[in-house]
Amino acid sequence: MGESFSAADALLNERELSKLHWRCRRGLLENDLFLSRFFARFESELRQSHARGLLALMDLADNDLLDLLLRRREPTEALDTPEVCTVLAMLRHGAAAAAPDATNQIQ
Repeated sequence: MGESFSAADALLNERELSKLHWRCRRGLLENDLFLSRFFARFESELRQSHARGLLALMDLADNDLLDLLLRRREPTEALDTPEVCTVLAMLRHGAAAAAPDATNQIQ
């Protein structure tokens, strides 16, 4: 990776990852599937900035989060930050290969 990271954007430690997993538990299966893929793919490289972006998304209602994940809408106002947009792109990455109608096709 050619990027440089500050100490304030260090990799998450095991305890921080555990807390993040717990905070990301959702009531809507589709959201859980997106999040499971996200952690399976990116967990070892998650940084403090990713955690901040993800936590901002976790403050959303399940249906609002799903709308963002399925590209039905884009982040606006307080959610339109580089941290949120980066994590959202990472979350969406797995769905791009799934199918055009990801709500029925997420595996």
